[in-house]
Amino acid sequence: MSDLIVIVYPNEAKAEEVRQRLIGLQKEYIIKLGDAVIATKTQAGAIKLNQLVNTTAAGAISGSFWGLLIGVLFLNPLIGLAVGATSGALGGALTDVGINDAFMRDLSASIQPGDAALFVLAHQMTADKVLKEIQAFGGVVLKTSLDETKEQVLRDALQRATATADQGAAPTT
Repeated sequence: MSDLIVIVYPNEAKAEEVRQRLIGLQKEYIIKLGDAVIATKTQAGAIKLNQLVNTTAAGAISGSFWGLLIGVLFLNPLIGLAVGATSGALGGALTDVGINDAFMRDLSASIQPGDAALFVLAHQMTADKVLKEIQAFGGVVLKTSLDETKEQVLRDALQRATATADQGAAPTT
């Protein structure tokens, strides 16, 4: 069973830093990511999704290859390449893998402009090791599919890190 975790950070750079750390943990086999998307809200209120995998580009590359191959068979590789790239890009754009885009846009509507929400779909994870690695980044839990006990442990750890960071930034007199 997969777990969904959504954490809000004060900016996109911080969310990207956490996502890169999670990708590093995946290389160490501590977590298996299904998807990791950063959603940001512009000052105008528009939601922008920064996907981990660009399905449009992947589709265009795949389509280009197959189009070129078919074009060579019919003695017109350039037309085959163009048609393959176009159809592959269209197919990739219509493909939604991982977390549902509409769900992410709806949930991200509640964040403040400039904030970033990191959506993580974890197929497997060693929760205590993942938490130890990301708690220093702080953040606020927006939503999870974890059971109540695990969710509270996550909230407490991130809250402690955020409180520690706020105390360190407070001027002393």
